[in-house]
Amino acid sequence: MQAILRGEKDSTWRLFDDKELSLGDELRMVNKASGKEFARASIISVLEKPLGDVVPTDFDGHERYPSMDAMYETFRSYYGDKVTPQSVLKIIRFRLVGADTKHK
Repeated sequence: MQAILRGEKDSTWRLFDDKELSLGDELRMVNKASGKEFARASIISVLEKPLGDVVPTDFDGHERYPSMDAMYETFRSYYGDKVTPQSVLKIIRFRLVGADTKHK
């Protein structure tokens, strides 16, 4: 949350996107702990590629992992064992359009 509000994180990655997020969609950023919205954002780009094909520049604006194995472990903790290098990764870049400044 803080990285988003500071402008350090402006990208999110999704596998098996059941929301069909696309260019121009508005996102509500919600604090998992409180369940409260802390910001709104607009999707400014979407790129899809196999997870195994990520390159260093794909991590711009996104948290980095200590290794590819750690990245796979993280995604498997979210999505289960179906995560493979062939799983389609959706890289979503966004721009904040509103924020609750009390969270800064």
